Amino acid sequence: MPEWAAPYDAETARLDALLQDMGDSEWHAPVRLRWFTDEGATSRRTTVAGVIAHLLSVDGLVAVALGLDDPLGDLGARAGRLTPAARTEAYWRASHFPPTRSVRAPWREQSRALVRTVSPGGTDMADLTVSYGDFEIPLPDAMLDRAFECWVHAEDIARAVDYPYEPPAPRHLHEMIDLAARMLPLVLAARRRAGLAPPVRHLVAAGEPGRSLRLEIEGQGGGQWLLPLDSPGAVGSAEYEVAHVALDGLEFCRLAAGHLAPHEAAAGQFGDREAIRDVLYATASMSRL
Repeated sequence: MPEWAAPYDAETARLDALLQDMGDSEWHAPVRLRWFTDEGATSRRTTVAGVIAHLLSVDGLVAVALGLDDPLGDLGARAGRLTPAARTEAYWRASHFPPTRSVRAPWREQSRALVRTVSPGGTDMADLTVSYGDFEIPLPDAMLDRAFECWVHAEDIARAVDYPYEPPAPRHLHEMIDLAARMLPLVLAARRRAGLAPPVRHLVAAGEPGRSLRLEIEGQGGGQWLLPLDSPGAVGSAEYEVAHVALDGLEFCRLAAGHLAPHEAAAGQFGDREAIRDVLYATASMSRL
């Protein structure tokens, strides 16, 4: 198995173990999915079975990229390049009845099929991309993204049925945090184009050092990242560091999952307040249904 598939393999196995011992009534326990949009925090009510249907639908993006069956079937083929949220809504609408524990089997088989498919040729497959409807990311990053969402929603389910649930292994947690850190400059640029962040202060050529924020993640899975603030093509530089944010690793993940509002993040903050605010809001805006 390629290293970049290991977190997804581990998180789907952990969630499957939780689901295995659940009684019929627990599959209908209410779950509130939470995320952060341009307008602020939002949520959607579903059930434990509905959460698994959501994971099945969005993991289907990776399945399609690998040439496997789309769990949306003909609906997915007709709809074309749907976003994760649109795929979930389409799957929920197409269900004649609310999802039940029967959704576990197709989700489990799909997750195992994804791991089996990437395992023999992980090096060659690393060049594939996965479409998320309005953007594409490399297959290794998509597998990390799916591992992160599996963990986040497993915690949602565990909370709904009052069951303890541990964070991912530290090395897997570090890879998930690293993915978020690598995506932040792109998210900042997108928010700027949408008028949700202040304009560029010091534009530099791609590959050149530019104004930067040091993101320090403490605890398990932690590390430090220098994030370019004015262009995703710039290089983070200690020489041009204008701000420093320190966050606990699990708190950073909750922020990235939309389970924590940016203004509630208990961050150690030093330097340019505007840059700090932009990065915290960009982190929260990576969340989605």
